[in-house]
Amino acid sequence: MDEHDEWGTTMTGVDPDRLDDQQLMKELETIHRTRHDTLLYGSNDALRAHNDRMAQLEGEYLRRNPRRSVTPGRTREGARERDAADEGGKSAAGTPVGKWGPGRTGRPGGA
Repeated sequence: MDEHDEWGTTMTGVDPDRLDDQQLMKELETIHRTRHDTLLYGSNDALRAHNDRMAQLEGEYLRRNPRRSVTPGRTREGARERDAADEGGKSAAGTPVGKWGPGRTGRPGGA
C-alpha cells in the first residue's frame, strides 16, 4: 500500500524531512503567507489541513535548527521589559500616548 492510500490520512505536499533546507524555507514562507486567507475564508477541512501541514513544516525546521537564534524581544522576559518601558510612555493621567497624542480616539474633539 502506498503512503497516500492510508485510510483517514490526507497527505499534502512532500514529507518535510525529504525537503532540502532551501525547499523547506520556501514551503514555510508559502504556508505563512497563505495562513490569513485560509483562516478567514477556508473551509474547516482546509484549515485543518493547513494546520497539519504548518505543524509538520515548522516541526521539521525546529528539528533541523534546535539552536536557532532568538531575538530577545520575542521572549517573555523581553516582552516584560517592553511593557515596563511602555509604562514610561503614558500621560500624567495614565492614558497611553499613542500615534495621535494622549487619549485621542480619532473622534472629533479628541475624546
